[in-house]
Amino acid sequence: MNVGVAHSEVNPNTRVMNSRGMWLTYALGVGLLHIVLLSIPFFSVPVAWTLTNIIHNLGMYVFLHAVKGTPFETPDQGKARLLTHWEQLDYGVQFTSSRKFFTISPIILTGGIIPPVAQQLHKENIQRIVQEALYTSGISPSELSAIATTIKPGLALSLGVGLSFSLQLVDQLKKPFIPIHHMEAHALTIRLTNEVDFPFLVLLVSGGHCLLALVRGVSDFLLLGKSLDIAPGDMLDKVARRLSLIKHPECSTMSGGKAIEYLAKQGNRFHFDINPPMQHAKNCNFSFSGLQHVVDKIIMQKEKEEGIEKGQILSSAADIAAAVQHTTACHIAKRTHRAILFCKQRGLLSQSNAVLVVSGGVASNLYIRRALEIVTNATQCTLLCPPPRLCTDNGIMIAWNGIERLRAGLGILHNVEGIRYEPKYIV
Repeated sequence: MNVGVAHSEVNPNTRVMNSRGMWLTYALGVGLLHIVLLSIPFFSVPVAWTLTNIIHNLGMYVFLHAVKGTPFETPDQGKARLLTHWEQLDYGVQFTSSRKFFTISPIILTGGIIPPVAQQLHKENIQRIVQEALYTSGISPSELSAIATTIKPGLALSLGVGLSFSLQLVDQLKKPFIPIHHMEAHALTIRLTNEVDFPFLVLLVSGGHCLLALVRGVSDFLLLGKSLDIAPGDMLDKVARRLSLIKHPECSTMSGGKAIEYLAKQGNRFHFDINPPMQHAKNCNFSFSGLQHVVDKIIMQKEKEEGIEKGQILSSAADIAAAVQHTTACHIAKRTHRAILFCKQRGLLSQSNAVLVVSGGVASNLYIRRALEIVTNATQCTLLCPPPRLCTDNGIMIAWNGIERLRAGLGILHNVEGIRYEPKYIV
């Protein structure tokens, strides 16, 4: 389809996508869709939000990542017709304002990752990212010692893209392959930034995991405790959604966990009396689903008292945020304290020079970190945390884990036949 005559730009479609008018149209379109759904009598507020997200996600996927071509006539020998709108946007240049807008907006709206979109973005960007990494390092592909890739656990669609691309490189370059356990990579990242000898204790707390382990070597872990249900980051995100903090003027652009931490500073943690889970359990495991259930009941009760519907902001939201964060910090600190004492009593850690490493997205929560500092000070331990950029999932930790395994001569595969990713790997 041609609209008007040919433009002077190679692809005028990217000019339209870049315009502030497109951003405004996008925002108004989502708002109008939500208003229409709210106007339907038998749709509750939660149902309207759910349908808004589903329709929005489907539309974004089709328009940006499925449909190819451009409505404009382009003087580029038809190259634009072979590209999706996302590939055409800004001529493939990454991290521009428009690309950031179209990446962040769905995350803010849905409060999470959209798996099919994440998979498509991986496919569209993985080759370029690898090429840029090689160029920046000044190393040619032939100089690589091995190729390391995470294969477990994680988002299945994204793991598949990474593994498929890596195996193509392995076959092309004839290099050994090092499969990486995502959680092992988190545990060993501290050795990239600090001189930490084995053994040390590691606490991994994130949106998908919560575990305590004694790290005795590169691939030698003694699991001491793990979450019996959901992870702390997942629980905090769910509480934030239940409190509708995305509608809070000060928290609308934050993730759930960050919103809880921010709002908790303004609240009174003692306003609600919430007991930490598993107080009498003689182990180092964690549990957060019961805490979430208790908080849900508190929120429901406060909604009745304040006479507001689900989805509206409670006047006591800051106090609830402070209470749930405090209880979470106490639970994590107590189980970690128990693990430190267990290891010291059995000679698994040094009595005077023990190290506790805390990593994962939740490790960036300063309130929880301060609670752990109290524990380490009381037990003569050193608390170490990787820099925030290395606490959350990142490619650097995977590469470093590959280096650690290569040096130790562990898990290096010269035959990749039958290698598979394991999204639901159980620790």
